[in-house]
Amino acid sequence: MTRTSDMKENSADSIHSVSNMTNFLASSVHDMKNSVSMLIGGLEKALASAEATQLSTHAELMQMNHEAKRINNNLIQLLTLYKLGQKIYPFDPQSICLDDFLRVMVAQYRELLKFRAITLEVRVNPELYWYFDEDLISGVIGNALNNAMRYTRDCIYIIAEEDEGKLVLRIEDNGHGFSSQILQECDDCARGVDFQGGSTGLGFYFSAMVARMHHNQGCLGELKLENGGSLSGACFVLCLP
Repeated sequence: MTRTSDMKENSADSIHSVSNMTNFLASSVHDMKNSVSMLIGGLEKALASAEATQLSTHAELMQMNHEAKRINNNLIQLLTLYKLGQKIYPFDPQSICLDDFLRVMVAQYRELLKFRAITLEVRVNPELYWYFDEDLISGVIGNALNNAMRYTRDCIYIIAEEDEGKLVLRIEDNGHGFSSQILQECDDCARGVDFQGGSTGLGFYFSAMVARMHHNQGCLGELKLENGGSLSGACFVLCLP
């Protein structure tokens, strides 16, 4: 009887310790996000204070600003995953105009696209509306755009269309495409960390979780990675029922 009681106490202590560590990590991530946001504000102020031709470090500051925003997005994803795990995220699907939504997304990257000489084209019917959580899907599309800008040669397409009762969002580029290893592992959201390549799999895990949160009449959203498409490169495909 004593042994059983000790086991229960140890189990309760372990659960309490894990909960405390989770809350500590979430609080730390929040603090880091605030610091990175201040860094982004300072960088954008410096970039706005002078033209590219007048600032010798303009290119470096543009890259630093982009990387800081990417880190900030990753921290936001971690906090969102924490809220989802604690069942405190205010999931709020609404009817969204895809044309407006995507053009607002693209506007956030306009300067960086221009700096990197990347052409980005949005293909969407202006009358296409769909129900989804705007903040969550913004995070998913932001992930895909960051990857596309990193690996494309000079062109990206964002395509939104309805197909067989689902919204299909495609982000395509004209780079070399996904490696065979990534394509084989894309169904495994819990795949390991790639220390050599620097990939944690966070972006894909977050995107896959968000996709599955969107469901309708028993049909779940899904995420797919492909090669080919209109530009014969990598294709990030998000399907929402």
